[in-house]
Amino acid sequence: MEMDGARAKDFGQEYCGAIYTLRDGMHYASFPSPQGRTTIVFEDKRKSCHAPRYVNDSRGYASILADYHSHPWFPSPMSPEDRLAKNQRWVIRIQFDAECRVMKLIPHMDDPGRPGEVYVRQGKTWKLIGFITPDDKPFGYITPVDEA
Repeated sequence: MEMDGARAKDFGQEYCGAIYTLRDGMHYASFPSPQGRTTIVFEDKRKSCHAPRYVNDSRGYASILADYHSHPWFPSPMSPEDRLAKNQRWVIRIQFDAECRVMKLIPHMDDPGRPGEVYVRQGKTWKLIGFITPDDKPFGYITPVDEA
């Protein structure tokens, strides 16, 4: 969130990257990149960047597990575009906003009958806040989890 425009709201920039492994038991994050045009959107609050499809790491073969991206405003739930089935490349998608609220989507694209899961980070744990039913995966509609 220290990168140029990362917290600049409507005048801000979204940054993307990848979380990967070198098959050494550790996880690494690629350097965040805007990889897209800076767009100023007043009413719609949409920004864009494109997560990398591969990572070059001189230490070995990088296997991508997840993508991540930032939103330059707060609060910012995971957008409908972020949840669409057609936009899921990896097993996990991470999104964080200008106040470092972190969300996680596990889309389960490899299992059409299993719902996607949406979490928010609370302290050192993930709290399940919703499901994306198998029928809703193409659209990314979230069914909230009841606060029973």
